[in-house]
Parts: sequence; C-alpha cells; structure tokens
Amino acid sequence: MDMVPQQRSGGRVLVADDHPLSREGLALAARAALGGATTVGVGSVVEAQAALETRLPYRMILLDLFLPDASGFSGLLTLQMYARGTPIVLVTASEEPRLAGAARALGAAGYLYKSLALDQIAQRLRRIDAGETSFPSTTPEASGVREARERIAALSNAQRGVLMALADGRANKQIAHDLAISEATVKAHMTAVFRKLGVTNRAQALLAIQPLIGGVVR
Repeated sequence: MDMVPQQRSGGRVLVADDHPLSREGLALAARAALGGATTVGVGSVVEAQAALETRLPYRMILLDLFLPDASGFSGLLTLQMYARGTPIVLVTASEEPRLAGAARALGAAGYLYKSLALDQIAQRLRRIDAGETSFPSTTPEASGVREARERIAALSNAQRGVLMALADGRANKQIAHDLAISEATVKAHMTAVFRKLGVTNRAQALLAIQPLIGGVVR
C-alpha cells in the first residue's frame, strides 16, 4: 500500500502563468494540494522575479514554460537564481518528452501537463512538496542540456543574470538598466562569463547555451 507523504502546512505558492484562467486553475490545485498554502499569481518572469525579490519565502513555484518574456528555459533558469532551494514545477501544454527531459536535467522539480485534471495535478504537487520529483514516465535523458547546464554552473548569480539578459537580445545599456548596475559592471560580468564558458564573444556564448534557450516551440 502506498504511503501518504507527510504534509507541511501554510506557506506561499507562486503561480506564474500569463493566462488568467489557467493561473486560477493552478492556484486552486496548489491550495487543494498544499494544506493552508496561499497563492500569489503573476503573468510573466519579470513579475515572478519581483515577487521573489521581496525575500518572502515560497514553498513552491508553478511556472508556465511559455511565458511571453521567456526564451526556452530562460524563465526556469532565472527563477532558480532568485529561489534557490525552492522546488520549481513546470506546467505546460507541450507534451514533448524531450522538453520534460530537458527540464529534469536543468533541475526542475517536475514537469506537469496542463491536460491533467486538477486533482491529478494536486496529487503530483503533494509528492513534490514531500521531496519527490514528478516527470512523465517516458522522460528521456537530455545529454545536450545537461552539458550546457554544467557550462553555466560556475557562473555567479549576477553573471548568470547577465547571460540570461544577453540571451533575450538586450543591449548592454538595457541590461544595466534592468539589473540596476552600471554598464561597466555589465561588461565586467560578460568578460567573466566568456572566460568561464571558454568563448570570446556574444555569439559563441549563446551557441554554448543554445540547448537551454532554443528548441522550445509553442
């Protein structure tokens, strides 16, 4: 007989989805699954980042893979910087096994299909809250993504933030504004990023992390 995972009580769950009905459905599933939890809903990676920057702890993050300001898995990678140790669950309409494999290789706590009934999503969230992971049974290994992840493992949070902004195509001036740092600091971070990735320019840096930011189609 299956053991029922012991549940914690309370805490916040961040739900990041740009479709209000989907966001509300996920919030309902989260509240049903995680006793006493409250939910905070946002519609973009930027809004999720702002919620995390309040320094209030979150019990779990539910993240839509296809947010308008995310490229590939950049949303996951960005939120990982701001919520270390918090389980991040990708919830998506895409049922491609290779994407589930990539999410697992990048350290996501789960990859749930939006086609699941809310009670099924809630059941999986309980397992994740108890320390397990939840991926489709057909999830393959994603060696290319794993290698790319290892490439950025040595980067500091600030350097990774600059790299993710670079992946979005932002110029140095815009990156400096968005991250509230000087252009000189942006350039210094880029130099460090290029050195750690073993590349010499932007194009090579983006090629090195292509498995993380490309290949995800709505």
